[in-house]
Amino acid sequence: MSGRVEGKVAFITGAARGQGRSHAVRLAQEGADIIAIDVCRQLDGVPIPMSTPEDLDETVAQVEATGRRIVAAQADVRDYDTMKKIVDDGVARLGRLDIVLANAGLAASGNAIDQLDEKLWRDSIDVNLTGAYLTAKAAVPHLIEGGRGGAIVLTSSVGGLKAHPHVGNYVSAKHGIVGLMRTLAVELAQHRIRVNSVHPTQVNTPMLMNEMTYRMFRPDLENPTQEDLAPISQMMHLLPVPWVEAEDISNAVLFLVSDESRYITGVTLPIDAGSMLK
Repeated sequence: MSGRVEGKVAFITGAARGQGRSHAVRLAQEGADIIAIDVCRQLDGVPIPMSTPEDLDETVAQVEATGRRIVAAQADVRDYDTMKKIVDDGVARLGRLDIVLANAGLAASGNAIDQLDEKLWRDSIDVNLTGAYLTAKAAVPHLIEGGRGGAIVLTSSVGGLKAHPHVGNYVSAKHGIVGLMRTLAVELAQHRIRVNSVHPTQVNTPMLMNEMTYRMFRPDLENPTQEDLAPISQMMHLLPVPWVEAEDISNAVLFLVSDESRYITGVTLPIDAGSMLK
């Protein structure tokens, strides 16, 4: 089966690398044109390397290699005015908007809540939750105006459905995504706009594969590596895998934005290798 989103236009945040790039390429392979944004700079206080302009250029190249069009720009999802201008310009150039993927996220470990740095808390809430709200705010008017319905997918996490210690900032933001998703689903159903959330477990992307995460999972080691992370991460799953791949999330997203799920809305979909059953 091909052409599952043929002729549609998708707006994707956090598209420079990882899941966002994977989503852009996967939807382009199935016929969609793309509006893509990413911050493409290191944010103050974020302990892991963030995306670069070169990363976004690579996303553009991979989408264009499928034969589809892409409008890409650097933007912070906390900056509503800039994001709205980019979406408005993308819709003017590509002719429509049908799909919105609020994928941009910030993973930053912390301490127990009573010892958690306040800036780390605010950054996590602002990027992961407020950024998703502003993404919807910038894009929804175009979906409604198009009069064709549409689909929105918000990226949460298994941490949006259950708690983990020492990442209360992230868990709180990702739980908030569920409330935002359900509110949008109720408000937009009258316009035939469906809204769902995806809840990945650990995904093999730069957000997971970095020194900060290795040390968080293996504090017993002086210089932990990806290989040291694997057995601990696998313990969190029923299926015998330590993590899933970005394309596994993209395939779930593709299903949720295609006509195959035309009556599915308000759903929290784990892609978790059985993590929710542990």
